Amino acid sequence: MKALIDSYSRQIRYVRVSVTDRCNLRCRYCMPEEGVDWLEHDSIMHYEELLRVITSFASSGVEKIRITGGEPLVRKGLCDFIKCIRRIESIKDLSLTTNGVLLTQMAQELRHSGLDRVNISLDTLDRDKFAYITRVDAFEKVYRGIQSALEEHLAPVKINVVAIKGFNDDEIPAFASLTLETPLEVRFIELMPMGCAARFGPLNIIQAHEIRQIIEDRFGALDPVEYGLGPAKVYRIPGAAGKIGLIDPLSERSFCSRCNRVRITADGHLRPCLFSTEQIDLLGPLRQGISDQELAELIEKGVLTKPSSGGICKGRDACALQSCASQMSEIGG
Repeated sequence: MKALIDSYSRQIRYVRVSVTDRCNLRCRYCMPEEGVDWLEHDSIMHYEELLRVITSFASSGVEKIRITGGEPLVRKGLCDFIKCIRRIESIKDLSLTTNGVLLTQMAQELRHSGLDRVNISLDTLDRDKFAYITRVDAFEKVYRGIQSALEEHLAPVKINVVAIKGFNDDEIPAFASLTLETPLEVRFIELMPMGCAARFGPLNIIQAHEIRQIIEDRFGALDPVEYGLGPAKVYRIPGAAGKIGLIDPLSERSFCSRCNRVRITADGHLRPCLFSTEQIDLLGPLRQGISDQELAELIEKGVLTKPSSGGICKGRDACALQSCASQMSEIGG
C-alpha cells in the first residue's frame, strides 16, 4: 500500500466527502439570505462514483471518512451509501456532520447502517437566536435530534459551535456545562473569515485561548485529553462526563502543519485545502472511464498540490477573497 504523502510530509488519513450542496437552513456565515443556485443533478457525484474515490483513498492509508453537505441528510439513499462505505475494511472511523434538523427520524437507521458517530452544528441554545442565525425556526428539532443521537449511541455525539463575539460568546459556559452530566463533546470553532463569514468583522472573532479562559473562569482548570485524527485540542472539566474541544485555525500558527485532511466536493473536485481555491476535477475523468490506477494517480497529484498553509494562516484578507460565490455548502465545510 502506497501512503498518500503531500509535499510537506503530511500523510493524508482523513477525507471529508460532501454528498450534496443543498441545505434546509440558511446560516448567515454560510450562505446569503436568498440562498444559492443549487448544482444541477447531473453535476453531483453519484454514490457509485463517490465509492470509487473512497475505495481509492482507503487503499492508500485513509482511515477516516466524514460525510458532509450542505446538509447530507437531505440526500436520498444516504443510508445505503453508508452501508457500502462500512464494507471497506480499512475505514476505521465513519462519521457525519449534520445540522440535526432531520436527525430524530434518521438516527436509528444511520446507526443500523454502520455510522459510528455524528457532529451536530449548533451555535446557540436560545430559540430566537437560533432562528436569527439560521433563518429557520427549528431549534426544537435540532435539540431532539441530539437526544436521538445519544439514545442511538452514535458516540461520541459532538456539538460544533462557531464562536461569534457579540452573538453567542455569553453562552460559552452554558455550552460547556452540557458536558458535565452528558457524554457530549462540545467543540468551539473559531469564526473563519471566508465566504459569507467575511461579513463579520474582526470584533466578532473570539480566539480559542479566550474561549478556554471563559470556561476555566467558570469551571476551573481544564484537563487535557489525548486525541486522534481530528483538528481539535480536547479537554475535560474535572469530573465531567463529556469533553470540550477547541478548533483554532485562526490563532494557532501550527494548525495547518498538522492537517491530515482533504475534501471531495459535491461536484466531484478534490480540494486539498479548505482555505485555498486550488482543486482538481475527479468527476470528469471518472465519467470518461479512467481506470482505478489512473484515479489513484489523479488523487496523488491532487494531494501533492496541498499547500503548506491556506489563506486562514496568511491573514484575514486572503480568506475574504473567497466571497459568497464560494460557499461552505459547496465545499463541504
